[in-house]
Amino acid sequence: MNESIIQVVAAMAMVGIAAAMFFGFRRYLAVNSERRMQAMLESVGLDPEIATSGEIPTIMKEVRQRCRSCASESVCERWLQGKKDDGNDFCPNAKVFEVLRKHSRTA
Repeated sequence: MNESIIQVVAAMAMVGIAAAMFFGFRRYLAVNSERRMQAMLESVGLDPEIATSGEIPTIMKEVRQRCRSCASESVCERWLQGKKDDGNDFCPNAKVFEVLRKHSRTA
């Protein structure tokens, strides 16, 4: 086999592996983000089913987006594990969760 063909096949394989790793990592981040969001909903007194119920899809889409792009993942993990006693002010969705909790109590 020609050496050029082997190099092209190897390069294509490397690109494929890199793409698979990239999308696999993105999926890993999304799954962990969803898990933290569900746990945060429960921790603040909301039913985690609200995330999948379809009652407030626009709000939950924004909540998910904020959670996925959050820079406080490690703080969130510690807070959810009870290792941080402060409030959840670090959470970009804290205000939304507070409003949803107040609304769910009045409904």
